Amino acid sequence: MSSMYRPRDTPRARREQEIVDDLRDLVGTSERIAHAFAHRHGLHPTDLQALIHVMRREAADDPLTAGELAGLLDVTTGAATGVVDRLEKHGHLRRDRSDTDRRKVFLRYAEPGQELATRFFGPLGRRSDAVMERFDDAELEVVHRFLAGMRQAFEEHHRDL
Repeated sequence: MSSMYRPRDTPRARREQEIVDDLRDLVGTSERIAHAFAHRHGLHPTDLQALIHVMRREAADDPLTAGELAGLLDVTTGAATGVVDRLEKHGHLRRDRSDTDRRKVFLRYAEPGQELATRFFGPLGRRSDAVMERFDDAELEVVHRFLAGMRQAFEEHHRDL
């Protein structure tokens, strides 16, 4: 049954609304932090999203190409090239040619960019770690399952738009 048709004045409905409000507030605060980082370092907010994509894929040992980044950012390849150029100019990214196919260029997180991000986001990482330490493994698994499900719902909605 859709939440639109459920009675809204029950303990569960109130808790669900609190969770939705918490998610909305978390996303808003996250965006403000991202904008502060971007502003402080002369970057466009899209640049930060690009850095996050590059960082995640590099950590998974699956580096991105500029074309793949364009798809993730939902921009043209020309716009993605502009983002990469800006990030490279500021020392956040570097381009590396593939060892096996010299035509393929991978995007890598550059040392200066990593240092800036570590200084800026390090305190947030420590605060996040402190929050997670208050949960046991089973609770973290439930939180992870919930957030993964919500992310999927958001991604599906975005695709439908």
